Amino acid sequence: MGQGTIKEERHQKNINRFLVLIVVISVAIRGFLAWALELGNDEVYYWTYALYPGLSHFDHPPMVGFMIQLFSLDLYFDSELFIRMSSVLLGGANTYLIFLIGKSVKGRLTGLFAAMLYNTSVYCFVIAGIFILPDTPQLFFWLAGLYFLIISLPAEEITKQAKNRILIAGLLIGLAMLSKYTSVFLWAGAGLYILIYNRKWLKTSQLYLSAILSLIIFTPVLFWNLENNFISFTFQSERVGFFGQGLRPDYFFTELLGQILYNNPVNFLIIIFALLALLKRKFKIEPGKLRLLMLTSLPLIFLFLFFALFRRTLPHWTGPAYLGLIVVAAAWLAEKAKSGTKKNYFPRAVQFATGTLLLALTLGFVHINTGVFSFPDNPDPKKLGENDITLDMYGWQQFADKFAQLIDDDVKSGNMPAGAPIISHHWFPAAHLDYYVAHPNGIGLLAIGDLERVHKYAWINRERGQIRLGSDAWFITSSRDYQAPTPLYGKYYSTIEKPQIIKIYKGSKHVENFFVYRMRDCYLVPVDVLMEYGIDGYNH
Repeated sequence: MGQGTIKEERHQKNINRFLVLIVVISVAIRGFLAWALELGNDEVYYWTYALYPGLSHFDHPPMVGFMIQLFSLDLYFDSELFIRMSSVLLGGANTYLIFLIGKSVKGRLTGLFAAMLYNTSVYCFVIAGIFILPDTPQLFFWLAGLYFLIISLPAEEITKQAKNRILIAGLLIGLAMLSKYTSVFLWAGAGLYILIYNRKWLKTSQLYLSAILSLIIFTPVLFWNLENNFISFTFQSERVGFFGQGLRPDYFFTELLGQILYNNPVNFLIIIFALLALLKRKFKIEPGKLRLLMLTSLPLIFLFLFFALFRRTLPHWTGPAYLGLIVVAAAWLAEKAKSGTKKNYFPRAVQFATGTLLLALTLGFVHINTGVFSFPDNPDPKKLGENDITLDMYGWQQFADKFAQLIDDDVKSGNMPAGAPIISHHWFPAAHLDYYVAHPNGIGLLAIGDLERVHKYAWINRERGQIRLGSDAWFITSSRDYQAPTPLYGKYYSTIEKPQIIKIYKGSKHVENFFVYRMRDCYLVPVDVLMEYGIDGYNH
């Protein structure tokens, strides 16, 4: 065996060791944080997707709920860790998938660096890798679908194997679309690639069968919307509509800054330098694969930057689009590493990216649990903590324990009836109150308000039943988003008593107030908000 062969085998083994190390360490860190942190606003809302599963939902397709059900054994294990378990484990799978994509584009070292960059992205590691969001299954199926597109579409000769792979891609993209609507951009990118660069595919039946397969998988969403007057599509289209909004450069720069921060500023710079190096032809990627990576990335990014010129957008909507650019950046890093005299498996740029992420995670975790950083607090007790977004993930269990004691005292004294429901005005904090307070205590929670505010709870209300005439209820609001109950519910209840204030602490630091109101004697039952939209069935 030649010296060169031995070195190459050692090189491949080192890459494998690093890859395994990345997967194990990332899963361990994300698993710990998934266990240690309380659920955020969006996460606890998606718990209701598993509690009340359906073919689809008001705001998103159903896959995130299916994932929670699968990994928690249909909520048999109903803790933060198991609700987030799919994020933790699929994050490890995604690391391997992006390694495979990088390997197919420009070798195993590119795959390794792609795996590293994936795990230094705030969006990939934290938002979709710790928190449970629709992005969690979307990233998994997006990466898997992109991999099969990469190894099939650029082929000069369309073999039977390539045709089979495009069918698998259609299956995976369909599952990605069942996770989040923006996954259709994978098909958009693939379609543009075929039309511009490889029209031979237009003569194959497998391409059309693949698209049909994606559509078939997506049909539960279509059926649900058909039964519910296409309310989900209407809601999503309003979020990205722009005509008549006027030019908003502040929204644009907020979106751009958000994309930079969500992808890790260091990663963003690496991507920019890699794209500049490509333009200057300082390194090469196989043209077909490069074009496909670009067409599944840039259109989605630029489209939402365009939308952001006119209305508010959220940076994570473009998150999957950066996956292709991560692979391009990894290819550039691999090219630079090969030019050195010594094999470098952990480039300095990736070290900076890793350090940036770990520093942000450490500071965030410490502050969430201790309140070490000071935010300007309003002296008004009804606005305490309104500037600290980390309180979304802290204090709910503390409040639940104190409120449970209040319920017990009130029921024993006859001050409130057992089983009195909690009323909320918005899907958040409704879902937090549902998960941490109502559900463990076996009491109902109803969200009463406009559909734009209560979202899926409009359907959940139908499952749980109406408020009864003459009944009492609790209303709970916090100083982070205080809402006076009388303007909301004074028309339904004869009396709304002065609140009892429950204080939340981080150590000895008073950080938030909860206001607990007793609402007496319902004399008017709130209308079913779905009836206003012509939705008279009971499909949730």
